[in-house]
Amino acid sequence: MTRDEGLDLLRQLARARALGRHVGSDRLIQAGLDALLAEVDSPSLALLAGLGRREEHEAQGLFDHVVHELGLGFESPAHPIAAKWALASWLAAQIVDGFLDPATGADLIWGEVARELDYPDRLQPIVELAIQLDDWNADWSTPLEQLKEEVLVAARALVEPGGPETNL
Repeated sequence: MTRDEGLDLLRQLARARALGRHVGSDRLIQAGLDALLAEVDSPSLALLAGLGRREEHEAQGLFDHVVHELGLGFESPAHPIAAKWALASWLAAQIVDGFLDPATGADLIWGEVARELDYPDRLQPIVELAIQLDDWNADWSTPLEQLKEEVLVAARALVEPGGPETNL
């Protein structure tokens, strides 16, 4: 892992937490260790990376310090609708960047965003694919990988400039 990749990992976890996603302490500690090994440096990073199982309860606070020290903070939009669109955009970017399986990402967008926003048109392609993926079985003529590729295409469309967050 390069230094830039280590910083990006920390940035992604900070954004996930800001958008209300649960990130376990074990994952924060591992990310801290990975970043430290990638030569990322901040006063609290070594403390985070060195936490043991009995100290996991300190990980969330130390991670917040690391994020602040490195200037990686992200503030979720205050308006609930804007926050949901930000979550949809982030999940779609995670799919596009290969950090999130397309089927899992489509399901999250369907369940955690589209439902809350009363199924806006802009999310319909992903919702429809999430439903198909949820029902999919090996007897279907459409291969699973094709549906996942279609999710990837729909996710790319969602994160393109001029995406949904500009249409509030």
